Amino acid sequence: MDTPQRHAAPSDAAYAAPIPQVFYIHDDLSADVRQTHGVQSLAYDLTQALLTLVRRQPERVVVLHLEAQICALVQQAVPTPFAMTIGIGQAGARVAEQLQQRTGWFPVRCQVEVTREEDGHGGYTLVSPGGSSLAAQLQRVDTSSSVAVVDDTVFSGLTMRGVLQALPPAALARTHAFCLRGVAESLPSIRALCPLSIGFAAPGRLLDEVSFINAAGLVRRISIRRTGQPSLAFFERPEWMHAWFPGYADEVIALCRRLNALLEPGPA
Repeated sequence: MDTPQRHAAPSDAAYAAPIPQVFYIHDDLSADVRQTHGVQSLAYDLTQALLTLVRRQPERVVVLHLEAQICALVQQAVPTPFAMTIGIGQAGARVAEQLQQRTGWFPVRCQVEVTREEDGHGGYTLVSPGGSSLAAQLQRVDTSSSVAVVDDTVFSGLTMRGVLQALPPAALARTHAFCLRGVAESLPSIRALCPLSIGFAAPGRLLDEVSFINAAGLVRRISIRRTGQPSLAFFERPEWMHAWFPGYADEVIALCRRLNALLEPGPA
C-alpha cells in the first residue's frame, strides 16, 4: 500500500537542509524504549532496526552513545562542586542529573524552561513554554558563588547563548557551561561568554559539513517546534530526511511511522 506523501508547507520550505558530510545521531531512544516497553517488545525491535537502517552509509552517518560522551566530559578538570546548576529544559536537567551521579559536581539543581521555535521565515526564536521569562527564571542564581549551565547539545549555540546572556552579569562571571556534544564551529561564541566543557565536539561547518540530531526526534514530535503550530517529528519533514539519508530516506520514514504509532498512539 502506498504511503501518502506529506507536502512541505510554506513555513517548512524556509528551512532547507543540505546533505551533511557527516551526520551524527545521538541514541537517546534505545534506553527510553527499553525502559517503557521492554526488550521483548515490538517497539524495541523496531528501534534497533531503525538504528541499523540509518547507518546504511556508515562512512557518513555516525550513531553516538551516552557513555562515551559522559566519560570524555568527566575526565576534564573543572572547579567543582557548583553552588547552583541550571539544566536547560528536560534534556539539560537529565544530563546534569547523570553527571551528578557520576561526579558529585551538581548537588543543587534547577531547570529553566526554554526552547527554540521556528518563526516560519527561516529563523528561530527562544521561547519559555511556561510563560515566565528567562530573566525571571534565573533570578535565584544571582547570589550563587558558582554556577553551572548544562545542556545536552550545542548545535547553533542559540539556546545556550540565550540562557547565558540572560544571567545576571555578576552570576555570568562565576559560570561554567557544560554539554555532552556539539558542533565545534558554534563553541567560540559560547566560550566568549564563559568557560565551556564538552564531551564531543564535531569539526566542520554547521549543516553542510556536520549536523546533529537526537534519535528520539526521528519518531517523537518533540524536535521541530513551530510558532503557533503543533510540533513535528523529523520524519514529518521529508525534505530533511532525504538530505540526511539520501537514497534510502523513504525506508527510514516508513520505519519511523511504524515506531511513532507505537510510541505516540492516537491522532497526530
